[in-house]
Parts: sequence; C-alpha cells; structure tokens
Amino acid sequence: MSNGLASAGVSTAKSVAARVGRESSPIALGRWAGVAFGIGTQALFLVTVVYLFLFLRYGGSAPSAHWILIDCSLAIGFCVPHSILLAPPAQRVIRRWIPGGLLGCLHCCVTCVSLLLTFHFWGRSEIAIWRFTGWMNIVMLTGFYGSWVALFYSLYLTGMGYQTGLTQWWYWFIQQKPPVREFVQRGAFKYMRHPVYMSFLGLIWFTPEMTLDHAILTSIWTVYIYAGSYFKDRRLLKFIGNPYLEYGKEVSGLPFIGFGSLRRFR
Repeated sequence: MSNGLASAGVSTAKSVAARVGRESSPIALGRWAGVAFGIGTQALFLVTVVYLFLFLRYGGSAPSAHWILIDCSLAIGFCVPHSILLAPPAQRVIRRWIPGGLLGCLHCCVTCVSLLLTFHFWGRSEIAIWRFTGWMNIVMLTGFYGSWVALFYSLYLTGMGYQTGLTQWWYWFIQQKPPVREFVQRGAFKYMRHPVYMSFLGLIWFTPEMTLDHAILTSIWTVYIYAGSYFKDRRLLKFIGNPYLEYGKEVSGLPFIGFGSLRRFR
C-alpha cells in the first residue's frame, strides 16, 4: 500500500510539474500578455473618451511658436495609422505576429495613443473664426452634446465591443470562434449608411468657439471622414456583397448628401 501511495505521489508531482511547465511556457506567457493587453486597451479607451470630450469642448493648451505645423502634423498623424491598420494587407502582416482576436484591441490602442498625443501636444490659437453667445451658444452646445449621444447610440447599433476590440478579444480569451457580425439596417441605419461618421462630424463642427487651430482640426478630419466613408463602403461591399449594394441604392452615406462617395449607389 505504501508503494501505491508513493507511486500516486510521484504521479501527482509529475502532473503538477508538467502543469507548471505549461503555464511558464512562451505560449502561456504570450496568452497572459494578450489578456493584459485586452484589459489595458479597454481602460485606455475609457480614459481617451474623457480626454476627447475635454479637448473638443475646451480646446488645446497654450500656443507654441510653430503651432500650425505641429497641429497639422498631429491631425494628419491620427489619420495615417488608423487607416493603415484597417488595410487588409497590413492586417495579414500583423496576423503573423499576433492572434487575429487581438487585432481589434491593437487598432483601438493605436487610435487612443495617437489621440492622447494629439491632446498633449496640441497648440491653441487665439484667433477665432466665430465666438457665439446667447441663443447661438445654446444651439452649438446642444448640437455638441447631442452628437455624443448620437455617437454612442450608433456605436451601440454596430456593436460597441467591435469598435474597442472587446468582442474579438473576449472570444479569443474563451477560445471560441466569434459569431458572424450582423449587417445592421435598423435605427439610424435606415436613414444613412454611416451614422457614426455623422455623429463624429457633429463633435468637431458644433463648437461655440471656432478658433483657428480648431478649424484646422475640423477641416482635416472632415476630409478624412469623407475619404473613410468611401473605403468603408468598398470594404462592406467586398465582405457583405449584394445585400449591401441593394441597401446602398436606397440609403445615402449621410443625409441630404447627393454627391461623391456619400451618394446612393448607382
């Protein structure tokens, strides 16, 4: 009997050692790094949303000697990595290094970091294109806060977790294949193809005080949103196909826009 207990003890020790060995393997360490990266990305997203609100509502810091060059570089610098990470060739390369379930978190993390750098280094101009008071101030603030409500509503319709990478990360974490993403045609999507973009335009245009630096940011990001709508339509046509084509024939990119990439499909 003592031999049996000894054998059982040796077997248990071997089992524990094997489990510890697996947990300390590079694969296990990589998985824990992925878990930490996913959780950290969601925390970073929440912090960035707060700073984005403060930045768009109250503006940047004091101007520097070369604020125009710096601000233009920062505004464009946000657009470039955001676009590169969405490109299929770039995603194929990245998948060689990290699991596909972490791609959404990577995209969210890069976006947040580029925004936080923009907030920190942004130079403010004292030149104002407009400064509204009275009832026009109320109108602008109503549009600004309403755009935030519309933004979160639109993100809810499309799946907030997909925007932050949380959904993809969660299914990677539980080691299950994520469900096919729903093609949304309800709510605001009945009236426009890109309500998220529409909401973001409201965030940058509805301001009681349009300083010159804010006008630079608004101009660059408006052009970027317009271009982004074109490439997003191309991606959705590729992945969804004919249902999205028929949908686009009935619904314009943004309301009352009848030209360029935002018009109804022909």
